[in-house]
Amino acid sequence: MAHGLQIRDEESGYNKNLFCIPKHYEEDLERVFIPHGLILDRTERLARDIMQDMGSHHIVALCVLKGGYKFFADLLDRIKALNQNGDKSVPVTVDFVRIKSYCNDSPAEKISFVGEELSTLNGKNVLVVEDIIETGRTMKALLSKIKDKKPRMVKVVSLLVKRTSQSPGYRPDYTGFEIPDKFVVGYALDYNEYFRDLNVSTCTFFHCQVSGIYVPQVLSRNICFYSELLNN
Repeated sequence: MAHGLQIRDEESGYNKNLFCIPKHYEEDLERVFIPHGLILDRTERLARDIMQDMGSHHIVALCVLKGGYKFFADLLDRIKALNQNGDKSVPVTVDFVRIKSYCNDSPAEKISFVGEELSTLNGKNVLVVEDIIETGRTMKALLSKIKDKKPRMVKVVSLLVKRTSQSPGYRPDYTGFEIPDKFVVGYALDYNEYFRDLNVSTCTFFHCQVSGIYVPQVLSRNICFYSELLNN
């Protein structure tokens, strides 16, 4: 499962009427792709694999904001459970970095790091937690900065990895799901700050077309949505 659970290009998903959809997004959603329970089960297995590989030394979990915060929180809950109930445990501390590399739905030409706090990584096992990896260009830039701090070990986990012809072949160490080359939002990912507030507890991945209320408008472009209960 090095490449994660694969969502095929021809995957049709599920009828949205079988799930609870927020009224203000109801017209934008077409299909449900990844049920909520599958996200949580996959996250639990990722946590186990991570602890097997990194659980012998202090771990610094580094969340890539903003889109990574929900996956980060769910993953850390499962890592903490393993820490509390296993035969051994290690300290797990958290840190955050915000990366700006997108403008609307297209990659920006420059990558900027906002509010980074990487000074505590020396000699630690560093787990970088990302929501989605496309070309890998952003992650390579972040890893270069992290390695300058001389950590003991660096691993990357991403909930989603896109199959895209633009990728030079970069793969994270741990992948939740490998998905088709479509723009995704929800579960804390956004489109111009919209859709972070998807408040659905029964499903996590939608297929849709964005309507004209989101500026700038995306015309005739399929967009995949995945969401989860954000206020639990």
